[in-house]
Amino acid sequence: MMNWKTRITELLDIKYPIIQGGLAYLAYADLAAAVSNAGGLGQITAMSLASPDELRNEIIRVRSLTDKPFGVNFAIGEQGRAFSHMLQVAIDEKVDVVSMTGGNPTPIFDQLKGTNIKKLVLVAATRQAQKAEELGADAVMVVGQEGGGHLGRDDVGTMVLVPRVVDAVSIPVIASGGIGDGRGLMAALALGAEGVEMGTRFIATKECVHASELYKQTLIKSSETGTTVIKRSIGSPARVLINPWTEKILAIEKETPTYEALKSYISGEANKQYIYEGQNELGFGWAGQVTGLIEDVPSVEELFSRMISQAQTISVRWN
Repeated sequence: MMNWKTRITELLDIKYPIIQGGLAYLAYADLAAAVSNAGGLGQITAMSLASPDELRNEIIRVRSLTDKPFGVNFAIGEQGRAFSHMLQVAIDEKVDVVSMTGGNPTPIFDQLKGTNIKKLVLVAATRQAQKAEELGADAVMVVGQEGGGHLGRDDVGTMVLVPRVVDAVSIPVIASGGIGDGRGLMAALALGAEGVEMGTRFIATKECVHASELYKQTLIKSSETGTTVIKRSIGSPARVLINPWTEKILAIEKETPTYEALKSYISGEANKQYIYEGQNELGFGWAGQVTGLIEDVPSVEELFSRMISQAQTISVRWN
């Protein structure tokens, strides 16, 4: 049996070094609790909720479903959304972990001063990782260009970016982007990471109850070439499933590459039309190239069992 103890498992008090990503409009109590109960770190997404009361209720609901640690993710780059009042709820409720994606995390670090909450920052470049360490991050999550959702502007893959960041910081590194099974977990550890974050793979699980059947089935059917990058023209590249809506977005980017022209097409409402309602012609879904490795919709517990078994087999082969 492998020893799964890393600085990440110790820092977060989890059994396996596997973290569930923030997943806008999808990362709620059912999924977060299932991941934590399976031995990883589940997360709920704060900025997809309408009010501090909703966030508080979601935190309470997670705690009714698990006694294990979990996190709250803050997508701080969202247009026009203030987060300090939402963050205060996480502080008041004494959550175990706060993770940050997009934007400048400095205000969150300032507000978390004096708490025991662990701080994770998603980065897509070596310099960003160094800055996060300077600010006081407990660990960085490093996403390569294979990942779903928002990415770095440099198009550097996970295989190169992870060891670059490992060599550049002293805090633990969590690998993200293109990871969906035990092989990806072991590869990340071999690169010097001490854990992995997965987003797309957790959408295609039974406990991701808010994701439409179309979304999940498309993840199964799509190959590794079934995604594309939108929003590159406005300096905010993000990977999505290819569908008629994203083809419209790409066409607009060629003709009128401005945020105003794209605003209604890349909105949260357009995202929800697809992920909740399965409206393939009226919205889009985030997804990484790991779609090429997704073949079913297991429970989170089944997914973890499969990953750990696969990793153990690899470990035996290495030895």
